[in-house]
Amino acid sequence: MKSDLFASENMAQQAAVPGMTLQNAKSVKYAVNGEMHARQGSMIAYRGNLQFERKGQGLGGMLKRAVTGEGLPLMAVRGQGEAWFAHEAQNCFIVDVEQGDALTVNGRNVLCFDATLSYDIKTVKGAGMTGGGLFNSVFTGYGKLAVICDGSPVVIPVTTNQPVYVDTDAVVGWSAQLNTSLHRSQSLGSMIRGGSGEAVQLMLQGEGFVIVRPSELTPEKAKQS
Repeated sequence: MKSDLFASENMAQQAAVPGMTLQNAKSVKYAVNGEMHARQGSMIAYRGNLQFERKGQGLGGMLKRAVTGEGLPLMAVRGQGEAWFAHEAQNCFIVDVEQGDALTVNGRNVLCFDATLSYDIKTVKGAGMTGGGLFNSVFTGYGKLAVICDGSPVVIPVTTNQPVYVDTDAVVGWSAQLNTSLHRSQSLGSMIRGGSGEAVQLMLQGEGFVIVRPSELTPEKAKQS
């Protein structure tokens, strides 16, 4: 049987070493030898001897269920084998977190990660309910983290002299050492006239970076519109 479908870039090869790699721009391959963690429902295929166990709250700081708008129910994947993960054909990126690093990521943008990473859910300081009641996933320790993004992300440096203002529906993540607060960019007069649609942003200050996606709509909102 012949087809472009069977091109080498589409064919899954046997993993040479354990761990996480990009299968392609839309999916992550994980060669499991022990345990790893992923968002529930993100496994699209696997081979080998693997078990998938649902993880919720009550397991301490390592595995908590995020209380974001969509939530982040997690599962542990254990055994020996290979698994592929994806979510709504979003773009996938692998972040190497090193000892001393701290990255905060919106729960909707977490795909899977090494069990060596510590994971906690924290309220975004300064956001409160006005900013959507933001709860983000904070990763520390060492290991690989797969992040997903609806479209190609924009990474913006943040400096002490130049804070960055981001839409709370578009933000993917940022350096955890940055200070956050709400910023109102719309005047009262503009609000009375119907508003600009850009009333409140999340302001990030300090030294680091912020990642945003080129869309303010979640997939659920897009389907409803």
